[in-house]
Amino acid sequence: MTADQAPASRTTHSALPIAELGFRAGAGYLSACTAGLPTAATARAMRAFVDEWAAGRADARALGEQADRCRELFADLAGVAADRVALGSQVSQLVAVVASSVPDGAEVICATGDFSSLTHPFEQLAHRGVRVRYAPVARLADEVGPDTALVAFSLVQSASGEVADAAAIRSSAERVGARTLVDLTQSLGWLPVGAAAFDFTVCHAYKWLCAPRGTAFLTVRAGLDDELVPMAAGWYSADDVWSSCYAGHTPLAAGAGRFDVSPAWPVLGGTEAALRDLAALDPAAVHAHDLGLANAARRVLGLPTGDSAIVTWADPDGRDLAALTAGGITASGRAGNARIAFHLWNTTDDVELLARALGR
Repeated sequence: MTADQAPASRTTHSALPIAELGFRAGAGYLSACTAGLPTAATARAMRAFVDEWAAGRADARALGEQADRCRELFADLAGVAADRVALGSQVSQLVAVVASSVPDGAEVICATGDFSSLTHPFEQLAHRGVRVRYAPVARLADEVGPDTALVAFSLVQSASGEVADAAAIRSSAERVGARTLVDLTQSLGWLPVGAAAFDFTVCHAYKWLCAPRGTAFLTVRAGLDDELVPMAAGWYSADDVWSSCYAGHTPLAAGAGRFDVSPAWPVLGGTEAALRDLAALDPAAVHAHDLGLANAARRVLGLPTGDSAIVTWADPDGRDLAALTAGGITASGRAGNARIAFHLWNTTDDVELLARALGR
């Protein structure tokens, strides 16, 4: 399937077992870039936790094992070893750990208009003389210079859906010895590019990975653990968490687990179910499905073919977004754009609904 061909409908698409995943939303949810939808297994797991908790049967050790399974599943999806993955709750929390590695007086380059959870922690380093410089994501590779210590960018931009040229940026960073930090929140789950090529990555799982909000991940390239300070180290930052609960014996995990924070127990079951469902899919088929529908939508909108599952267009007065909402479509507005996105639950029915809502 070429990038500009829309895939078949939910009832005939053989590469993606949509019916088995059990998404309950009908046509019109075009907002994976805001929040993904739960599979049936994720919804069951969330309800099961509440039932177990209410009955007094929540088991902390079993929940810890569930957290380890989430780590392993994410590692598989991201293409790294499990000991390279740390668990957190929010992206900014994990970015702050990476920020601890930036030398005094160094330069950090970020993408203009990137999501603030990625950029804000670096702006708080001004007291150490750290300078944050912004450039359009398409020019990041050209902007890397001898003073650059770190290049931080989202692989797919939240506001525009633009896909960064990660290979070029990584090559420029390597030439000057700079590290790379890549936010995979808007890409992992539809774009088959993992974490292995970068020094650090962060990802919140509640968008394209269809997990409940509250589980985020950090990956750290082997050999770089000691460059970072485990700023939020606690009882969960050891290999044996149950032996490190009290002061006096608080060792750090040998791998990236030293950057863990205590996981949010209510969302672990839903996260595990979501990651397991996503890991069972063919990444190439997901990419073709999502991109095919996005480009079908671009044809409706009179836009050129693109390489992103996120579709944006200028809507400064919000008129198109209002029309989409009135037409039964869940969409979003960001930075003066109307924004829609296509993922596993979407079909050509959604593209037709889009056309009707906008009178196209």
